[in-house]
Amino acid sequence: MGAIPARPEKRRCTLSHPIQPKWHTVAEVAQMLGYGLSKTKQLVATGQIRSIKDGGNRRILPAWVDDYINRLVEEVA
Repeated sequence: MGAIPARPEKRRCTLSHPIQPKWHTVAEVAQMLGYGLSKTKQLVATGQIRSIKDGGNRRILPAWVDDYINRLVEEVA
């Protein structure tokens, strides 16, 4: 009988930069903006911050947070 071949070593994948999340939760957006969770949920519910429904959760693209901030800045200017 032949010898059992050794298991190949597992390669570790290292990234030169950390992976950034594509979507944010409502709680993450609240923290980013310095708002409370209730206020952020209200902004999402009224459409002031765009979001999508993913299963039972809301998800928000970083660009949509930027859009909201830009609208606030335009209102002041």
